[in-house]
Amino acid sequence: MKKSLSTLLLGLILAMIPGSNALAHFGMLIPEKNIVDQHQRTEKITLCFGHPFTGIGLNMEKPTRFFVDLNGRQTDLTGGLHPVQVMKRQGWQTDFHFRRPGVYIFAVEPKPYWEPAEDIYIKHYTKTIVAAFGADHGWGRPLGLKTEIVPLLRPYGNYSGMTMVGQVLLDGKPAANSEVEVELYNQGRFTAPTAAHETQVIRTDERGIFIFTCPQPGWWGFAALHDADFTLPGPDGADKTVELGAVLWLYMDPWQSVP
Repeated sequence: MKKSLSTLLLGLILAMIPGSNALAHFGMLIPEKNIVDQHQRTEKITLCFGHPFTGIGLNMEKPTRFFVDLNGRQTDLTGGLHPVQVMKRQGWQTDFHFRRPGVYIFAVEPKPYWEPAEDIYIKHYTKTIVAAFGADHGWGRPLGLKTEIVPLLRPYGNYSGMTMVGQVLLDGKPAANSEVEVELYNQGRFTAPTAAHETQVIRTDERGIFIFTCPQPGWWGFAALHDADFTLPGPDGADKTVELGAVLWLYMDPWQSVP
């Protein structure tokens, strides 16, 4: 869809302003840990939207749907969300109690976010995966979302320096030559030499598969982006492009020294 010259100029200007909304956007779904043992059966799960490396938050409306999938059975959790401040903007949180062993896949379908700097709507289907009480099967199953990333590397029990391998699906089919943005949830730990270093960009192959080596410990987000096959009316009444994101978050642990 063609954009007006004024809109393109605005986007270029914002892209040159540090901390502007022209930075990469990520839906975020962050549990306290991605491996749960018998000693901590309940943990907080946080949903938000923003720029994870720079720590700039964006307001997130209450999601259309938030659920957990256990062994193919999906349980809606939307009603248990309560608003919280994340990165100085509105996010959402819930306390989830793990009752039995299993690999729990959490997913959120947000409401479309209007981004005036790019003259588009953004809708990121976001997932994260938690293994409870030693369970180790079922982490690679797709959920049937409009678009999603299916991990080919087990998404927990990994060290920094390991390589993430994933497959991007769009309408249930492998998405070839898709752009995948990657960011660390930095939380003020590092500075980047340039804005280009904040977001890494890779592409999938003909099978929709991508690989990326995570050099630091922490939460890493992967966002595969596509234009939707539909539009939505913008604030000016004109039809606007909708950016669909398939987002997956996983944690890379630091190596532990021998005491």
